[in-house]
Amino acid sequence: MALAIDGLQSAFLSPEQVVASRAIMGLDTQIVEDGTYLLAEKNGVIAGCGGWSRRATLYGGDHSTQLRDPVLLDPARDAAKIRAMYTHPAFARQGVGRLILRRCEEAAREAGFAAVELMATLSGQPLYVAAGYQPVETVDANVQGVVVPLIRMRKSLERDQPILA
Repeated sequence: MALAIDGLQSAFLSPEQVVASRAIMGLDTQIVEDGTYLLAEKNGVIAGCGGWSRRATLYGGDHSTQLRDPVLLDPARDAAKIRAMYTHPAFARQGVGRLILRRCEEAAREAGFAAVELMATLSGQPLYVAAGYQPVETVDANVQGVVVPLIRMRKSLERDQPILA
């Protein structure tokens, strides 16, 4: 995760913004405990990770407690959350993120959710747009005076809508 945060965001953010982003990104162990977190391996090396959640938390790791909301979502009215998506820089643009994203979407659909949403970084936004996500709002996360731009995005999982790979 640290390699992905530091390495893949440097083309989109200033060094100060990359450092600040560490305060709002990272693993939320709740999704690991919920059994909805996935790892992708290639030749025994972790190539990427990511998950989905039935909980209200949209983004943030264990250390960003102000962003966490463990309330369970109602699939009949709420969108599942895609969370903690990271690709090791050595495996970037090789389909790792798409694979994990597709598996998360399929699992959320099987759990009865009609939509998913996520909070994208600037480096992740191209993947999500290519996978059919639409921007909902732009958010400026302020970390001790350093602004980190984020994009809230959403995608329908309706049965007649294919999950793009």
